[in-house]
Amino acid sequence: SACLVGSEMCIRDSFYIEAPNQQESLNTPCYLEMSLTMKSETILDANYRPADDEPFMNERQTEYFRRKLLDWKADLMEDTKDTIEGMQEGARNIPDVADRASEETDRALELRTRDRQRKLVAKIDQALRRIDEGEFGYCSATGEPISLKRLDARPIATMSLEAQERHERKEKVHRDD
Repeated sequence: SACLVGSEMCIRDSFYIEAPNQQESLNTPCYLEMSLTMKSETILDANYRPADDEPFMNERQTEYFRRKLLDWKADLMEDTKDTIEGMQEGARNIPDVADRASEETDRALELRTRDRQRKLVAKIDQALRRIDEGEFGYCSATGEPISLKRLDARPIATMSLEAQERHERKEKVHRDD
């Protein structure tokens, strides 16, 4: 089976990425498959939740977030697959102009949603890379730990809540100019 990784096609059977516009496969391991197999030795209880009384970003916490991100990505990829299949099956000639316009509007909305999800998958991949590099959970602006509650709610977060608010205030000031 295959999955879409960024703008590249991941062939799971061969564990290599194949770019759709190139003739041959690149010898680049599939990031999804690597992440699935790299940290499988860490055992987590099904009801484990990171706690503030543990050391920050210990092995259990990083594995918890890795699995959360991979599950989220798998759900998004499944939705994308369903959309592609639905669009291939749904291609039909509708004689009524109003019905055709309604269907085209629905398709456009679905494609916009999938585009947002594609961007989200890229952010999930970035978060997985940060886990592998040991940078996950730390604010990119201050270097301070991001709260576990924030990471649990939004595991792709790169800034602490305070730094994100400062960033958004600066962005708003510059937009108003």
